[in-house]
Amino acid sequence: MINVVKRFVPEAVKKYYKKMFFKPSYLGDKYFCPVCKTAVAYFQRLSDYYFERFDKHQFIHSIFAMETFNILNHSCPACGVSDRDRLYALYFTNRFNTLDKSKKHTFIDFAPEPSLGMFIKSHSFLEYRSADLFMEEVNDRVDIADMTVYEDNSADIFLCSHILEHVENDRKATCELYRILKGGGFGIVMAPILLTLKEVYENPRITSEADRWKHFGQNDHVRMYSKEGFVSRLGDAGFKVYQLGIDYFGADVFERHGIHPRSVLYVVEK
Repeated sequence: MINVVKRFVPEAVKKYYKKMFFKPSYLGDKYFCPVCKTAVAYFQRLSDYYFERFDKHQFIHSIFAMETFNILNHSCPACGVSDRDRLYALYFTNRFNTLDKSKKHTFIDFAPEPSLGMFIKSHSFLEYRSADLFMEEVNDRVDIADMTVYEDNSADIFLCSHILEHVENDRKATCELYRILKGGGFGIVMAPILLTLKEVYENPRITSEADRWKHFGQNDHVRMYSKEGFVSRLGDAGFKVYQLGIDYFGADVFERHGIHPRSVLYVVEK
């Protein structure tokens, strides 16, 4: 008889009582995720998957010299976003307040992260479009180095996060980003940056999965950026580049949201 009663309890009621009486263990007040708006006791460390491959393939660089990369407080246990996604959300929250809310602003999100995409789409004054060459269920199927689908000066805002290190011709891609951005518009462009490098490290002869893990830190990366090289390539495309770090956001903000003190946000304008 008990089993019969359980079978007829509405699913919504089950979920309600589960939420009320079985609260996730990660809830707390030490940290806060600005993407899902959840106060958490901790952020999760970087997955062992990466450490295992760094060790297996003898990664030649130090992950502790990466600029925007919080290994110990990497992902949100509630929504899964990384530390860099939380940094973007912090900036967008402030920057969106300066926009004219009476009109729509076209926002292009390249290789969208689902939770961050939901955060962006929640702003009614944005006309959100997701774009990628391989991902399913995006608005636009786009090769970032040849974006014929977009007209000149067609985007008010864009987010290009950790894409350029995958692209063979990153200079062409940055020129395309500049072409589609409206005058007065802005974007965020981010890539893995190794602070011990003096120039961009790339070699077209490094093509095997093992060698790319060894030299570039991931099997589908084709280069490792130096800070100077990354900023230079953005500038060569025509962008004005702004580097926003702990002095801009504040040490307390970085700590509260699990952002490493070495982190820097690259904002570009046209």
